[in-house]
Amino acid sequence: MNEMPQEYRPTKSVRVLLAEDPSVTRGALALLLGMEPDFEVVAQVGAGDRVVPEALTVRPDVALLDVELPGRNGLEAAAELRAECPDCTVLILTTFGRPGLLRRALGAGAAGLLVKDGPVGELAEAMRRALRGETVVDEALADAARREEPSGSA
Repeated sequence: MNEMPQEYRPTKSVRVLLAEDPSVTRGALALLLGMEPDFEVVAQVGAGDRVVPEALTVRPDVALLDVELPGRNGLEAAAELRAECPDCTVLILTTFGRPGLLRRALGAGAAGLLVKDGPVGELAEAMRRALRGETVVDEALADAARREEPSGSA
């Protein structure tokens, strides 16, 4: 296996907190993200009520929160995380869009809503864009949200 030469790695990696259940999926995603040259997964949690305490300890640059977390859902954890760690960019991960999810995610302070089962390269690029200040939304989820809007709205 060819390892990336040290000179191609950035001097400072983006610190990632990953909150997802179950642990098998979380571990695989952490491994794949860790292969990106500019990301370092610094914490993994499996429950929403562990997000903020862990973030206060490890100070991540970005948090990926599954919307379906035990203890406290990803939206509740996102709102609390934004209040307690305002420098942390939050992205919500979901398997599929539900009515109002995009609006609720952005209302909780998330920088975007992404499908968690997509290619890790697309997830990594979305994280980079969010860290630059962009709002990132998976195209299929954005389409679903547009279909939810009442007709005649401006």
